[in-house]
Amino acid sequence: MTNTANTALTLAAAGLTLVGVANSVLGELLLFRRLRTQGRQTAGRAEVGTAQQLLHTPHLRILWGTWHVASVLCWALSALLWRLGTAPWDAALGAWAADAVGIATLASGMLVFFATHGRHPAWCALLVIATLVWWR
Repeated sequence: MTNTANTALTLAAAGLTLVGVANSVLGELLLFRRLRTQGRQTAGRAEVGTAQQLLHTPHLRILWGTWHVASVLCWALSALLWRLGTAPWDAALGAWAADAVGIATLASGMLVFFATHGRHPAWCALLVIATLVWWR
């Protein structure tokens, strides 16, 4: 068993919680609310159908669902890191679980960085979280 307080893992857990909240709240405010309340414009004219109808199409609905799946997974990984950071655990299994979270957050941060050319701030938060996990 390892000691019961690991500040880096606890901070990483808090960070993942915040990333999940920011993802869902800001996605709803900045993206999905607009899709629900405004028609899409193409070349100065509205497309056929309202934004609400467009949001209910299968492609946009899966985008909405997948957007929030990312938040749910952030919270699940956060719970795992919180447990590892605040309670005794088997060293080998705990290290493996923490490394899995570290790899996932590193890969996610790199994906966001390359996909957005560094313009979306999530890449930085995810890389800080990966660093905290491996700092343990």
